[in-house]
Amino acid sequence: MSATEKQNQTYITEFILLGFGNLPDLQVPLFLLFLVIYMVTMTGNILILVLVVANQHLHTPMYFFLSNLSCLETCYSSTILPKLLAGFLTGDRSISYRSCMTQFFIFAFLVGVECYLLAVMSYDRYLAVCKPLHYITLMNRKLCIALAAGAWVSGFMISFVITLLMSQMVYCDHREIDHFFCDFTPVIKCSCSDTFLTEAVTSLMSATCTMLPFLFTVASYILIIITILRIPSATGRQKAFSTCSSHLIMVTIFYTTLILVYMLPKTYNLTAFNKLFSVFYTVVTPMVNPLIYTLRNKEVRGALRKE
Repeated sequence: MSATEKQNQTYITEFILLGFGNLPDLQVPLFLLFLVIYMVTMTGNILILVLVVANQHLHTPMYFFLSNLSCLETCYSSTILPKLLAGFLTGDRSISYRSCMTQFFIFAFLVGVECYLLAVMSYDRYLAVCKPLHYITLMNRKLCIALAAGAWVSGFMISFVITLLMSQMVYCDHREIDHFFCDFTPVIKCSCSDTFLTEAVTSLMSATCTMLPFLFTVASYILIIITILRIPSATGRQKAFSTCSSHLIMVTIFYTTLILVYMLPKTYNLTAFNKLFSVFYTVVTPMVNPLIYTLRNKEVRGALRKE
C-alpha cells in the first residue's frame, strides 16, 4: 500500500450503523419500544441508587455492590440507547469515527466491570450463606471498597488496551457496521489492516474479564448450593436460597445472552440472531436487574414503601 493510499484510507470520518434499518415498517414501533425500555431502565436503576443511599438498613455489602451495578447499568444504557433512538427518529445512522471508538470503549469498559461485579457479588453471597458467623468480619467496609474499585479499574484497563489496538488499525472504504452499536467484531470487519494481533489480544483479555469471573461465579454457586442442601429444615433452605436468588437470576440472564452473542458463528445467516441476543444483554438486562431486586427482595420493597 502506497503512502498516499494509506493516508486516504486512514482518515475515515464516520461509520454507518445499519442497526434495524432492514425493518422499515417497524421503525416507529421499535422507537417506542426502546424509548420505554430506556425510561424504565433509568428510573429503576436511579431509584435503587437513591434507596440504597437514603436508607440505613440498606447500607450493607450486598446493596453497596448493587448500587455499583445500578450506576453501571445507568451508564451502560446511556451509551447505546440514545444513539439508537436518534437513528429511529431521524433515520440518520451515521456515527463519527471518534464517537464509535468512544462508544466501544465505554461499552467494553462497563461489560468488563459488570462481569467482575457479578463475581464479587457471588463471593459476597458465598460468605453470607456458607460462612454466616464470619460474614461481617470478612466482608468489611475496606474489603467492599477494594473489591468494587478493583472491578472498575480492571474493566477500564482492559477496555483501554483493546480500544487502543482498534484505533491503530487502518479502516478502508467499507464503512457499514452491521450492528446497532460499535461492537468489536463488526467494527474490525471494516478494517483492511492485519487483525490477527488485535483479535488475539482481545480474545485473551476478554477471557480474563469474562471467563474467569464466570468460572468463579459458577464455583461460588456450587458451594452455595451444596451448603443449602445440607440445611436440615425446608424453611432454612428456602431462607438461605432467597438471599442469593435475585443475583442468580441476574447472572443467568447476563451470561446466557453474552455467551450466545460471542460464541455463535459470525455468519451472515446468524446476524439477525446476534443482534437479537445483543439486545438482551445490552438493553433488556439493565432494565430487568432493578425489577428483579425490587420485586423479589423484601428489604428493597420495604425501603420503597417507606420512601
